[in-house]
Amino acid sequence: MIGDRLWLSRSCNDLLAGAISLVAQSVARFSAGELAPIADSPAPILRNGGFVRHYLPFFCNGLVDRAVQKLRLGRRPFYWQVAYRLIDGPGVAETGQLDGKPFTVLPDDGQRFYADPFVLERDGRHYLFVEEFPYATGRGVISVAELGDDGSFGVPRVVLEETHHLSYPQVFAHAGEIFMIPESAAARELVLYRAAQFPDRWVRDTVLLTDKDFNDATLLESDGRFWLLGTERFGYGSASDTMAVYSAPSLRGPWVAHALNPIAVDHSAARPGGAFIRQGDALVLPVQNGSRAYGGGLGLMRLDRLDDFDVRFAPPRPIGPGPAWARAGIHTLNRTGNLEVVDSAG
Repeated sequence: MIGDRLWLSRSCNDLLAGAISLVAQSVARFSAGELAPIADSPAPILRNGGFVRHYLPFFCNGLVDRAVQKLRLGRRPFYWQVAYRLIDGPGVAETGQLDGKPFTVLPDDGQRFYADPFVLERDGRHYLFVEEFPYATGRGVISVAELGDDGSFGVPRVVLEETHHLSYPQVFAHAGEIFMIPESAAARELVLYRAAQFPDRWVRDTVLLTDKDFNDATLLESDGRFWLLGTERFGYGSASDTMAVYSAPSLRGPWVAHALNPIAVDHSAARPGGAFIRQGDALVLPVQNGSRAYGGGLGLMRLDRLDDFDVRFAPPRPIGPGPAWARAGIHTLNRTGNLEVVDSAG
């Protein structure tokens, strides 16, 4: 997943790092006897005129666009929006489309943005947890808003802040308590937080992983074992295209890496974009599609195998556009009860 397509040197570094991860994955699977053939890819599209003819206009336009962005006063450097809706019946995960009842944007004051929405229902009330990113600090914090009787959310308030960036506030109930596993890759650790007083006061419960650049860790409990799936940056390269899996006998660990890590190297099917979704007997994971750009889309990927010997998914089913959310794509999808939430670049 290329984060900066304008500068060739940066793109080449990401591509080479991804290639190294792909070689490591292939060697691990070959050694374990799990290296399986894949379907032939379609023939590449051949463009007339060659590389220079297409890249130079792209490069010049990109430079102009970035210069304009820097010169325009009051323009946000980057921008995300969270949206929500109350629905009965099938949602985005079932239809695969952004159709039906329109989403309502969670408003902000222009000095921050909200992203990575997760929702939890407790004692008959719905709570929305988000990454809040104030431009003044340049560091994400975790905030919460409660759904009012009128069906709308108020202004989120900060409930968890560290000296490093936090995002992806996966919140869940377990054994009678409420926990959260936010992303904290900037600190090279993954921490389990426990609600000392829900939803406003959280304490560090257990450090699950250390010395890891692990992103958007998504929890699954299956057959008495706990699993964390996310993307891991192995040295250099993208933090969004290399899936790694860890497992443990209990929520607090000890957590061990899967023998076949990295599980996948794919710009369109590696980084989670929400909690697992149960559909009948199947489990589906929302995954980010970064083939066009980071935050450019989301797919739904059925989990076919998860054990100590292998992890396999079906090909992702892309979520199509629709009138319910007038954006180019979505980045996160979550739902609890009749409350469904999404986000995307503004």
